[in-house]
Amino acid sequence: MKFKKVLILDGYTDEPAGLGVPPYIDVYPRYIAGTIWAVDKSITVRYLTVDQARKDVHGFISEANSYDLVVVIAGVTVPGKYLGGTPIRLKELDQWFRLISRPLKLLVGPAARFGIGEVGGRVAKLPKHVEANFDFIVKGDAELFVYDLLAYGPEKADPSRVREGYHEIEDFIKLGTSIVKQHPNYSYNLIVEIETYRGCPRWITGGCSFCIEPLYGEPRQRRIEDVVKEIELLYKLGVRHFRIGRQPDLFAYHAKGIGETEFPKPNLEAIRKLFYGIRCVAPNLETLHIDNVNPGTIYHHPVESREIAKIIVEYHTPGDVAAMGIESADPKVVKLNNLKVYPDEAFEAIRIINEAGSRRGWNGLPELLPGVNFVYGLIGETKETYVLNLEFMKKVLNAGLMVRRINIRQVLAFPGTRMWSYGDSIIRKHRNVFKVYKKRMREEVDLPMLRRIVPVGTVLRKVFTEVHRGEHTLARQVGSYPLLVEVPMKLELRKWIDVVVIDHGFRSITGLPCPFNINKVPPKILRMLPKMTKEKVNFILRVRPIKDKSRLREVITEELVKCIDV
Repeated sequence: MKFKKVLILDGYTDEPAGLGVPPYIDVYPRYIAGTIWAVDKSITVRYLTVDQARKDVHGFISEANSYDLVVVIAGVTVPGKYLGGTPIRLKELDQWFRLISRPLKLLVGPAARFGIGEVGGRVAKLPKHVEANFDFIVKGDAELFVYDLLAYGPEKADPSRVREGYHEIEDFIKLGTSIVKQHPNYSYNLIVEIETYRGCPRWITGGCSFCIEPLYGEPRQRRIEDVVKEIELLYKLGVRHFRIGRQPDLFAYHAKGIGETEFPKPNLEAIRKLFYGIRCVAPNLETLHIDNVNPGTIYHHPVESREIAKIIVEYHTPGDVAAMGIESADPKVVKLNNLKVYPDEAFEAIRIINEAGSRRGWNGLPELLPGVNFVYGLIGETKETYVLNLEFMKKVLNAGLMVRRINIRQVLAFPGTRMWSYGDSIIRKHRNVFKVYKKRMREEVDLPMLRRIVPVGTVLRKVFTEVHRGEHTLARQVGSYPLLVEVPMKLELRKWIDVVVIDHGFRSITGLPCPFNINKVPPKILRMLPKMTKEKVNFILRVRPIKDKSRLREVITEELVKCIDV
């Protein structure tokens, strides 16, 4: 079978270790493209996102039928809310691919390997719902199957084959970097997810009850020089935003004792070589962030973890987040689900990251803060669990510490995990309690925490305008967990601006372009300024046009005067 044209449809992925929803591009399309070109450089590879396909579904179906092979990447195992795109839906996999009949069709990614999760709190649906539309459901590593398919034919390709190590695919990884040029966010705010290793060091104890990472088995590490080379190639292609995010615990990269203990000792030399190497090959990068960090590693190895946090702060860019899967502050739930840390241990991990990263960076955000994940619906959960989680975060708040974001989600059960036999039975008992305590967490912790992290008057640098919502513009910096900025005016999209914070929501802020012209903004925006009264608004309107900013100090806070143009 000869393949001349291949279409990769990116339906987006979101896993415990790995994000592929725009502006992110995950490893799947890059590895697959590289595999294709490793077999035959003359093969035409077309990359499309599911959002691009949605703009003209009939046109997409017609185009797809002109290819020899269509590879569909799909699977959300930790559902969230997304601004940059919407992951492919089950009904789209069902309807679209019944109409695409000419090419050979593959379903790859977490959807094929684990199941299709669309909403937290519900049991994942298995691929059998859509498998009739595809020639192969690739439960193994997609790049290996695609290689065997193209090189040896379908009869010799095993859809369950899993790589033994990265030496099998490093050439594919490097060859596939150029596919980023076809991403719709390329040359704008595209951020590339970089993989350092796969598999959780806690696999030896079974890992957390709900997590798919231990199912990969013993962690397999990439060499430092290979990771650095991949980033060098991407940088030469014009990529300026990177996240070292595709691993369950960055602090365990090349750690000492993997396979012997669930909390191996961090390898400071490896982390330093990695970040130093990245900065050498990508000197003018604009974003270098991390993602997952195991709070258990930090607690059990505090000295080494402090040093690693300092190394990251030395080489990264500010606004970085060390996302910690604390999952629960209920000791009973921690024990029954084999979670990583008990509450006191989690508190210490948060404190250590604050020690190293709370200093404010050039872009307006603290250098490195922890992010906290809570999962509800776990084994042993009771109504008291919700109380304990709220009390834990209030303790963090009252201690003067900072947490960049609190992720609250309902468990999604997948085959192969201990939670599979429980499904959504536990979360269904507590649906109303979940809603009440989620609201309380937002009001009593998130809001005051956000006011601490970015007080009124804070200037956020390099914010990218993404979408319009009515007469407002939604914008974000590029990063691991970018803070949503709502600008109460319609601005040109796909532009970089600075904004000054004027108000706070639970998980977002309201900001104005910095500088903004006090003589041109409408009265409704003047009324939104902090500590602004009706009398002060009338004063400004009466004396406009204002030519001397000193007059404004009588009515506008000093923090905002610096962002006013006259």
